Amino acid sequence: MDNRLNEIRRKIRFLRSQMLDAESTIRQHINRDEDCAEGSMQLMAMRVVMLGLIGERNRLGGEERLLNVDERLKADCRAVGRGPLKGARGRRVR
Repeated sequence: MDNRLNEIRRKIRFLRSQMLDAESTIRQHINRDEDCAEGSMQLMAMRVVMLGLIGERNRLGGEERLLNVDERLKADCRAVGRGPLKGARGRRVR
């Protein structure tokens, strides 16, 4: 089951990158005042696939909780165990 969950996560990552590429292509078409209907339809189809993958991931127990703004600000994102470098400490000692 863990392999299946990792496979789904890999597919989600790959699909996200494809979606970003499709979005940038759509933006380019819009900036050049060209028709972007085909790219938009493909992007909407990717979103449907993404929702299916996310639902399957959640059913397998891989649900990832998203933090709200307050929780993100309160989260300690500093690296664990990072202190000053030995060279910096050594120079001060006399």
